[in-house]
Amino acid sequence: MATKSGSGDVVPEVVGVPGGAPTKSGSDGTAAAPVGERQVARRAALVLVGIVLVGANLRVAVTSLGALLDEVRTGLGLSGTMAGVVTTLPTIAFAGLGAITPWLVRRVAPARVLVVAMAVLAAGQVLRVATDSALVFVLTSGLALAGIAVANILLPLLVKQYFPHRTGLAIGAYTTAMTAGTTVAAAAAVPTAQAFGSWRAGLGVWAGLAVLAVLPWVPLARRARSVARRSTPTETATGVRVRPARTRLGWAMAVYFGTQSLSGYAIMGWLAQLYRDAGFRPATAGLLLAGVTALGVPVALLMPTLAGRLRTLRPLVLSLAAASTLAYLGLALAPYRGALLWMALLAIGQGAFPMVLATIGLRARTAEGTVALSAFAQSTGYLVAALGPLLVGVLYGATGGWVVPVGFLLLALAVQASAGLVIARPRYIEDER
Repeated sequence: MATKSGSGDVVPEVVGVPGGAPTKSGSDGTAAAPVGERQVARRAALVLVGIVLVGANLRVAVTSLGALLDEVRTGLGLSGTMAGVVTTLPTIAFAGLGAITPWLVRRVAPARVLVVAMAVLAAGQVLRVATDSALVFVLTSGLALAGIAVANILLPLLVKQYFPHRTGLAIGAYTTAMTAGTTVAAAAAVPTAQAFGSWRAGLGVWAGLAVLAVLPWVPLARRARSVARRSTPTETATGVRVRPARTRLGWAMAVYFGTQSLSGYAIMGWLAQLYRDAGFRPATAGLLLAGVTALGVPVALLMPTLAGRLRTLRPLVLSLAAASTLAYLGLALAPYRGALLWMALLAIGQGAFPMVLATIGLRARTAEGTVALSAFAQSTGYLVAALGPLLVGVLYGATGGWVVPVGFLLLALAVQASAGLVIARPRYIEDER
């Protein structure tokens, strides 16, 4: 059972803090070794497995659809406009639906909300492959994305709640799982569809992964019921609501999250086309894009740990910005000759994503502050991110080349670095009013 400290903060039962395990007296009246330590360790392992499985689900519904978009358009008769809606839907859903997560966790324990979110994700993925209607496909895709949007916000909160002293490790684990899931879904969606003779199999198979992610959270959700009744997750111990939109730190976090996501979605959407225009065959261009994601796996694992150990994040912010700057200049000036180098530098630069996720927890004292900051930064940031692929496409179409689109990404990177220097200093969202 979770308890409250004297300050009113919820102390999760999962975390094995010193003195947190129950003890019993020996026959001579002396205190024996703590009991329940194995149960605490098993529960912590269960939470970590649950977090990793949820992380693995956070992009597969998106990337599997991207890989099979032509087949889906043909099978359902999607118009160009409707296909555009489908590709823009993730960022819109992440922005709009993620914003309601603090409202949800004020009423229901986070673990229980996560169970529902993963169930909704699974249901949406099943329903969208069971229809022949383009409109129903879009609506059920939105249902699946709703589950992802809520989970996006909840994971930093749950890491802060269950692993307050190992946030870098936990965030690194789930961002690595997310990167791996993104890569596997993009690579396996088409072969799966071909093996079963239908694009529906290539999309629907990932519902099983969402169902698997529910299982570790069911027992945790049952025990977390009392936490929902006894705490108010978006209020601090003083009873003051955390409002990131009224703080400089909150806006800086939102701008950094938004600009790095803008670049990430632009790269996912257009990098393969850039390489094809540079003279690579389509299959090779796809492999170069996949290489950015694959090389991002060790970066995603390492970055949160580094962020947690450094007193200031300034060296990380500047190093990541420098890597991206070199990559963009290379892509604009010599995309063919230095393709592998630009791919590696892009992978390093995209480490801004796991870093900012870790920073959300580092810039909040409490789980309450974490969920408020996470919701604001991600919901606002994804609105910014939605402009990335669109504006790059407009600039590419207007100029017929990549110098101007890459120049736009460099401008976004400058804004990202400026916001990063603001969030680099150690401080807490609860202290800003």
